[in-house]
This record gives sequence, structure tokens and C-alpha cells, in this order.
Amino acid sequence: MKREFLEIKNWNCLKKGVPFFVILFFLMPKLYCQNNEKTKSATAVLERLIGNRANEFELIILENKDQNSSDSFEILTTNNKVIIKGTSNTAICYAAYNFLRDIGAVLVSWEGNRINLPKKWPKFSKKETTPFKYREYLNACTFGYTTPWWDWKRWEQEIDWMALHGINLPTAMEGQEAVWQELWKEYGLTDAQLQEHFAGPAFLPWQRMGNINSLEGPLPQEWINKKEEVQQKILQRMRALGMHPVVPAFSGYVPKAFAEKHPESKISELKSWSGGGFESTYLLDSKDPMFKELGKRFIALYTKMYGASEFYLADSFNEITPPVSEEHKYEELADYGNAIFETINEASSGAAWVMQGWLFGDNKEFWTKEATKAFLSKVPNDRLIIQDYANDRYKVWEHQEAFYGKQWTYGYVHNYGGSNPVYGDFNFYKNELTSLLKNPNKGNVVGYGVMPEGLNNNSAVYEFIYDLPWNQGKESVNDWMIKYLNARYGKTSASVLQAWQLVIESVYSTKYWETRWWNDRAGAFLLFKRPTITIKDFKGNPGDKEKLKQALDILKKEAKNYDKKNLYYYDIADFSRHYYSLNIDEFLMECVKAYQAKDITKGDQLFASIEKQAVAIDNLMAAQPLNSLNNWLKTASDYGTTPDVSKLYIKNAKTLITLWGGEGHLNDYASRSWKGMYKGFYWPRWKMFLQALKQSAINNTPFDEEKERETIKQWETKWCESAAMN
Repeated sequence: MKREFLEIKNWNCLKKGVPFFVILFFLMPKLYCQNNEKTKSATAVLERLIGNRANEFELIILENKDQNSSDSFEILTTNNKVIIKGTSNTAICYAAYNFLRDIGAVLVSWEGNRINLPKKWPKFSKKETTPFKYREYLNACTFGYTTPWWDWKRWEQEIDWMALHGINLPTAMEGQEAVWQELWKEYGLTDAQLQEHFAGPAFLPWQRMGNINSLEGPLPQEWINKKEEVQQKILQRMRALGMHPVVPAFSGYVPKAFAEKHPESKISELKSWSGGGFESTYLLDSKDPMFKELGKRFIALYTKMYGASEFYLADSFNEITPPVSEEHKYEELADYGNAIFETINEASSGAAWVMQGWLFGDNKEFWTKEATKAFLSKVPNDRLIIQDYANDRYKVWEHQEAFYGKQWTYGYVHNYGGSNPVYGDFNFYKNELTSLLKNPNKGNVVGYGVMPEGLNNNSAVYEFIYDLPWNQGKESVNDWMIKYLNARYGKTSASVLQAWQLVIESVYSTKYWETRWWNDRAGAFLLFKRPTITIKDFKGNPGDKEKLKQALDILKKEAKNYDKKNLYYYDIADFSRHYYSLNIDEFLMECVKAYQAKDITKGDQLFASIEKQAVAIDNLMAAQPLNSLNNWLKTASDYGTTPDVSKLYIKNAKTLITLWGGEGHLNDYASRSWKGMYKGFYWPRWKMFLQALKQSAINNTPFDEEKERETIKQWETKWCESAAMN
């Protein structure tokens, strides 16, 4: 109505002979101020990135009449002014970054930013629209594998990164323990009981998903308080940027003390997760009246603490088989789905339930079409979003008929556990997106993105993936790469482009790092896995090691043309640590075979080569602060305010990336290619093992592998318990 009134008034003025430029003179400042107010959060992102030059950007919010439509933007430079119009602040931020990167002026990455602005903005125009209403980001596990020790400064940096990459559906899991604590206290649990319940800071994601209880606790109150404070800032900033943070909801899991206090309630004690060795978890039956009561009270408390939300994440069966009867399986599954939705709907009218689609690929035997259809059957199509983010491993959406009319988002995990080999698959991502958009059976796909379990690695992959929902795969990988390298390095050449083409053909043609799984033991490389003589069965690594070596030779030859502080040198170090880690893996296999064959001379030569390369890789990463054990441990230690709390955090940090916990295959799952880990953890384990194997060969006695592995496990435990920063 207000807009119509202005138009009518202006028309009347014209009829009275008032010059149009006079009307514009009085109206434009008001309209500009209105837009300036609407875009101040986007302006602030730009100011933090490029300082006062942000004043040369005119940011305008375009009215999006259809609330269900996707984002779009327009960029135009004129008279040294960059005019950006977009349908949201995140669209504007992405457009601004897209412009700055396309002209080779700015590259933003976890490992550092390159900023070199031209004195005058070049002629430029661009328009893009995305068919995806939402661009998602962050796995529930990221809050264990990467963010436990993040303060507001680090979160602000990440939210800016999200905005600049057009993300508007971020997972926001920090700060929820303050709410759980308040909820369970209302229901009679004591501080002592909650201390026994909560896991340590690095392991909370799996407690939230119902997989574990109490592991590596207790959870210090100061950690709960700090995360409450930081979550308030996170949500305030995300909402100011027009993002739609996905916050937690009640999925049915209750503390053991609650189960004991309410014997009248129907509560299932579930089997130990992931191969055993973990404390049991307890799931409240969806038909129990306490289910809705607890769920609604949680959301009420959460809203009081953090404000109203639109999207609530609830995963009742993450890597857990639902405790349903065989005779009433589908009915009981439908009841669970209905209870979760109704709880959210009654507590926050109009809000949507968000769930991870991982379970449907992880447990295909249970989640047949009939089971999935039943689970979703009582939820309105427009009130649920299934995040099907494992398309680099599973094709769940195709098998599940694009989820039977429900909203869903397409994406990738890419990173598992924060483990950081160099890998990704640019052509796969591009071809998958174009195929998806053409597929008549794609259903109601409303979003796109990547949901990594860990951050701070392979930034080129994330750069490429978050351009795809906008360019829709119409730009070739080679054309994209030229612009990316110009922005990252400031310049490129035919030789550098040739090297990167080899990088793409070698390591960046790997959609999933399959050899992390070997004999049911995890680890990014063979060197990172707990030693065993069965390595002769190791399948090898994906990618082409020789092409990677060719790429490295070219990059090293061209390095003289780049400043030592340039990200060019970061990439050489990245590719080098990967290449030499693959070399070590081959040497390890040969070394074990040599000692088994009692060829001591050959075994010793290989042993010396492995040790030399492991130390060399460790030293190589001195210039990569993110790839540093000391950095990880120092941030953990600094997050504590007393020596005892800091010691707890250090043990959490060490255990997560090594032993993990339990009796299954999680040890070394989150293994890190970091300075300090090669020299201080991975090689010492293999050194003990190989020396024992050699001695058995010399003594001509049977090698007791299990005894040696147990000795190594005891060494690992002592390493994790040590408060040393290495």
C-alpha cells in the first residue's frame, strides 16, 4: 500500500507540472536509505573483507514477490561504482564476491585471503539466478571434528565465508547444551546426573544424535556458558544476513537418569553404537505422552534463549536401527515421523522439520522404500526437508523416488572426520548437477550444497561446488579454473594451468576417498592406520600418483614467479604432503614384506626412507598453520580457564583424532595430515611395529602381531592422556 501511495502521489505531482527530477531529488534519498538499511549486514561483510572500498559498492535488495522463488542477482559497474542488486543479502554477498573473484582481485579461503584491488573497477556486467531456494552447509558432525574450540571471532569469519559463498541454510548446533541442561533439570535431574550424562566437548555431536552418552566427559559448565553466548551471536548474525539457520529439536533421546526416574514411560535401551564399546543410549517411544511434552518444552526453552526459528533438525535414527516390532513396523515408523513433526509444529507453528538423509544410504537393508515411505507418510510435503548430502557415496534420492513428494536437498559430504587428503571430483560435481536439473524424477528438490564433517581443507572443492547452483554447470571446469587461479595467485600461465589440469586428472578426480576404509580400520593413508602385517592386501589409493608428480614438478619450476607468501606455495605444500604420503604407503608395504621374507638389508633401507620422508613431511607443513597438531591442541587448551579444564580439552582433542572410542572401526577415522602427527604419532606407531617385526625375523621366532598391536594401543592411550602439546 505504501508503495502504491507514493506512485499515485508522484503522478499527481506530474499532472500539476512539478518537474520529475524534483520528485526524484526528494524521493531517492529516502529510497536509498531504506535500501541501505536493508543491506547493512551485506555491507558489513564487504567492509570486513575490503575495508573502505566497500563504499564503492551500491547494494540494492530486489523485491521478491514470490516467497517460494529462488535467489537472483545482477552486477553492473559504472562510473567506478559497482551496483549489485539481489533478492537477499546472501545473494548480494555472493554476487559481490563473484565479481571480485572474476576480476582476479579477491580469493577467500580457510588458509588465507588474497586481496589486491584495482584502482578502478573494470567494466563488468552479470546476471544469474539459482533454481535452488536453499544452499546448505555444515554437517552435524562438524561441531565435533572442527568447531569445539571456536570463539566468536572464528565464527564471524566462517559466517562471512558462508555469506560470500551464497549459503543460506547453515546448520547451527552450538549452544544447545544450555537448553538441554535447563530442560532436564526441570524434570528433576541433578547436576551430578547431568555430569555423568554429557559427553566431552569434541564428542557432543554423537550424543545429540543418540549414538553415545558420557564419552570423554564431564562437560565443563564454562564450556556450556561460552557456547550459549556464542550461539546467540551466531544466530543474530545469520538471521541479519537473511540466512535460515537449522537449529536442534527433540528426537526422542533421554538421559539414563531420566529413564530410571520414569519407569512408567516406554523407553528403549538401544544397542551400543558402531561396533560396541559405548554407553547405551535411551530412546523414548513416540506414542508416550512425554515425547511431545519434552519436545515442546525444549523448543520453548530454546526460543526463549535464542529466538524463534524456522527450521529444526531432528534425527531419531542416525546409524541406529529403529526399535520397532516386525509385525507393526510401518505403523510404528509412521508414528515416530508424525510425533517429531507434530512436536515441532505445535511448539513453533509453521516451522519445518529438517532431517539428515544419511541413514537411508547407511542402512539400506532396513530403510526400504516401504519403510521410508511409512516414516514420512504423516508429515505434510511442505513441512519437511530431507538433506540428502551423501551423493558422492550413495544415490539415495533415486532409490527413494525423490522422497515421495517431500522437499529435499541435494549435496555431498566430501570430508569425513576432518581427515584431509587432497581429493574431490570437479567433473563429477558438474555433471551430476546438470544431470539432476534435467531429471524428470528429481521431485521437489529445493536445495543444494556440501555438508562436510570437517573443514579447513581442499578449499578449491568448496569454491567450485558453491558456484554450481548459480552457473548450473554451464561453465566448463577449465574456464572456471582459469578465473579461480587468477584470483588465488594473482596471475597464472600456460604452465601453471597445465599443472592444475594434471592435478584435476590425478587427485581431483576422486569423488570419495575409498581407501580410508581398509580391513575395517579407518585412516586417510596407510601410514595413519594402526599397524598390521595384512597391508599386503591394501588396494592402493584412488587417483594417479604419477600425474600428481608431474604437476608438482611444473609447479615447483614456476614457483620463482610467485612471492613466498602467495597461496601458490600453500598449494605446493598441500600437493607435496599428499604425494609423499602415498610414497610412504608404498614403502610401508614393501618394508613389511621385506622383514617377513627376512630380507633385513632391504627392510632397513625402506625403514630409513620412511622415517626420512615422514620427518620431511612434518617439517614441510611448518608454513601451514591449519595443518598443525599444535594449533589444534593450543586452541583446545586456550578455551579452558583452569589447568584442569584445559587438560580435559586437550585429551578430547587428542582422542578425537586418534583413538576416538568404542571397539569398532572408529580409531583413526578423524586422522589428520598435520605437522606433529607424522613425526609424533603416526611414525612412532609404525616404528615400534616394524622394529618388532624385524626382531622376530632376526631371532627366527613367530611374530606376535596381536601383542604388538596391544602395546601400540597402550602407547596411544598414554599419548592421549598426556597434557603435552604434541
